[in-house]
Amino acid sequence: MPKTVLAAAALAATAALVPAASASATAPASEAAATATRPLYLRGGLTLHLPASWKVYGKGDYVRVVTGRCVSPKGGWGAPECDSFWVFGPKALKHGRELFNPYTPEHPYYPATDVQLCPHNRKWGQILGEASVKGLRQVGPGHKAYYREWKATCVSYSTGTVKSRYVQREWYLPKTRVLVVDQWDTPGLAGVLRRATWR
Repeated sequence: MPKTVLAAAALAATAALVPAASASATAPASEAAATATRPLYLRGGLTLHLPASWKVYGKGDYVRVVTGRCVSPKGGWGAPECDSFWVFGPKALKHGRELFNPYTPEHPYYPATDVQLCPHNRKWGQILGEASVKGLRQVGPGHKAYYREWKATCVSYSTGTVKSRYVQREWYLPKTRVLVVDQWDTPGLAGVLRRATWR
């Protein structure tokens, strides 16, 4: 009888341990899937490690990273209604300011001479205002970017009525001549830039 009791107790203890071991074994796999990344190699040895669900379009000085819903992922700058951010190089920066002047971090990236489409709704126009935040942000170890948050509004073309507001975030690395522009407050982007690596 004591042997039977001992065997039952051992079996119960083993059964109790199996779900716990199984749960802990699957947790790292699901976490790994959630944090799976793929590299985006850029100028000067800069590498961004993007979430695997983000899609990259373009190459060289004009790269668009689509992070969600997008009507026209291969559309150029100003193509609206596309959850995304841009990574620009020297060719894009050459005419990256209003009136097609060279880009500087003292002015928002806006390669146009007129009112462009609102990034969130093609029925409206966008107006960029002053920078509400200016400073430096880490982009991988040993590199700092000029960081700006430009206040923006989307307005009715016919009446000028403000329809919505957003922030255009910019990270500019002057030595590498790389500019990241985000009009969607992309979740996780700041962390991706902080965790960037350099070759």
